[in-house]
Amino acid sequence: MTKFSDLNLSPKVLKAIDEAGYETPTPIQAGAIPAAIEGKDVLGIAQTGTGKTASFTLPMITLLARGRARARMPRSLVLCPTRELAAQVAENFDTYAKHVKLTKALLIGGVSFKEQDQLIDKGVDVLIATPGRLLDHFERGKLLLTGVQIMVVDEADRMLDMGFIPDIERIFSLTPFTRQTLFFSATMAPEIERITNTFLSAPERVEVARQATASERIEQGVVMFKPSRRDRADKEKRTILRSLIDAEGDKLVNAVVFCNRKMDVDIVAKSLNKHGVDAAPIHGDLDQSQRTATLDKFRGGELKILVASDVAARGLDVPSVSHVFNYDVPSHAEDYVHRIGRTGRAGRDGKAVMICGPRDDKNFADIETLIQKEIPRIENPLGDVAEASATPEEAKEGKPKRRSRGGRGSRNKDQQSEATEAAPTQQEEPQAKERNDRNDRNDRKKSDNNRRGRGNDDKVVGMGDHMPSFIAMSFEERRAS
Repeated sequence: MTKFSDLNLSPKVLKAIDEAGYETPTPIQAGAIPAAIEGKDVLGIAQTGTGKTASFTLPMITLLARGRARARMPRSLVLCPTRELAAQVAENFDTYAKHVKLTKALLIGGVSFKEQDQLIDKGVDVLIATPGRLLDHFERGKLLLTGVQIMVVDEADRMLDMGFIPDIERIFSLTPFTRQTLFFSATMAPEIERITNTFLSAPERVEVARQATASERIEQGVVMFKPSRRDRADKEKRTILRSLIDAEGDKLVNAVVFCNRKMDVDIVAKSLNKHGVDAAPIHGDLDQSQRTATLDKFRGGELKILVASDVAARGLDVPSVSHVFNYDVPSHAEDYVHRIGRTGRAGRDGKAVMICGPRDDKNFADIETLIQKEIPRIENPLGDVAEASATPEEAKEGKPKRRSRGGRGSRNKDQQSEATEAAPTQQEEPQAKERNDRNDRNDRKKSDNNRRGRGNDDKVVGMGDHMPSFIAMSFEERRAS
């Protein structure tokens, strides 16, 4: 069995690894570290959670141990798609470089430019950055990339999803052609493959099979949800989520709720808080200080529920998460394994529950195909949502009663028909009775006209038969004269 001592790492790095409690490298580490130390370009294909962060930090520390950085010219560059992932990479450098004198700087959004400029001016060996903030510093003339010896692109597939590929290409063009490139991605989309063919030179390809199965210690379940009405779907879905959380009782120590959209992250967190559940959102639109404070509270046990999007959850490393709730079915099957992998870590038991709506059938089928396992169905805690939301009369009939939209006239007609059904014996031959009444009215009208000297041929034009007799008196007097 391969050990870290077999990978040609420096003694100081091996000492830090030993103090961290690691002995055996993961497959991606065993394949990438030796090639990186030899100075080769590396193309690593592996999912998050396979240990690839150490697969580039360890050889970088070994290679950068000698030498000194110059002002505004970092010796190495690590690009990450999100602030949280960049912060996690920085923590890895702190862990494994504590016996080596290396300086680093973290360039991410939401932090003062002035503080970052001061670090760059002193000169850094390792620069960890998100693409947008890195280019901001470069365009302000505060940073030069001509001294980069090692360049790392982490989570390239997420870079593609977030629209960073043009920025990545520009950053590549600003670095020396002689640099060493370490490129990591979970998938190889055509756009990513084009970049690797353009900017990597004869790379050592290290591919680790995707994580297609979840830990056996994770209890999985899914609620098949069908809303009573389309306009009630979101509200009923949030009610189901709260019911699932309440049903866990004391078993739920803390949990991560995953949503597909940032807008839903805010709405779900607000809904949970409104109903007495301690929750906070985390997504890309929040200030970095707020995101950091939220994560610190969650890691420290002060926050019970963390509502997150996939992008914001990258780099989220909390070993003791008891539950994961998929409020939305992920659009990519691999993301399901990544999400539920946040629980059941370090030998602990975990539970993952997902809410699946009618529109999620295809994505849900892809998930079961990927993990090659049928996810157990959980009974909807609200029962039959459509029946529960109907009125007692509607529930008794089995379906909601259609109400007329014809206005007051339609309601009067309904009331008349209901009265007819309620007392049919009180109306004998209604049609004949109505006809007789109409004839009586006509006879009375003819009699009045004859009494005033007006026949049917002497009607006042434009006034109508319904005109009261006193109005026509003045006309009759003029006609007589």
